[in-house]
Amino acid sequence: MSPNLTYVIVVGVLVAAGVTLLLERSLTRVLMGVILLGNGANLLLLTGGRAGGPPIVGTTPQEEMSDPLPQAMILTAIVITLGMTAFLLALAYRSWHLNGHDEVQDDVEDRRIMDLADRDEVPDDDVDGDDDDDPPTEDERRLSATANGGRAG
Repeated sequence: MSPNLTYVIVVGVLVAAGVTLLLERSLTRVLMGVILLGNGANLLLLTGGRAGGPPIVGTTPQEEMSDPLPQAMILTAIVITLGMTAFLLALAYRSWHLNGHDEVQDDVEDRRIMDLADRDEVPDDDVDGDDDDDPPTEDERRLSATANGGRAG
C-alpha cells in the first residue's frame, strides 16, 4: 500500500514549519514548532500503518487487521509532545514573569565565536592554524597514554 500524496505533502509542510519555528529565539514560537513537529510525526506514523479492520482478535480476520504498532507509537508520541508542550509553557511563563519577554538570551561564548567568525579569525588557542609541529602538552600525553591502554609511547 502506497501512502496518500496529500498526507505526504501535509507531513512535509508540518515538519518544515515546525523546524523553522524551532530555530526562532522566542519560546512561544519554539513551542509552536514543537507542536507542529509532533503533529507531523504523528501523521507520518499514521501513513506507515496498514489500513484495515480493528486489530482485535476474533472480530476481524488476521489478514484484514490494521497494524496496531503505529497506533501505539502515535499514542506515545502524543504523550511526549504533551510533556514537551507543558515544559516549554512553563519555561515561557517563567521567562515572561522574570524578564517581561520570552526570548532566549545569547550565551557569552556563542557570541564570542560568532564575532570571531564575522571577523574571519581563528581562536586564540590555535593562532598558527596547525598544531602538528608543537610539542604535545601534558594533557595530550595523558590522553594518548589512556588511548593506548595505559602504555606510554
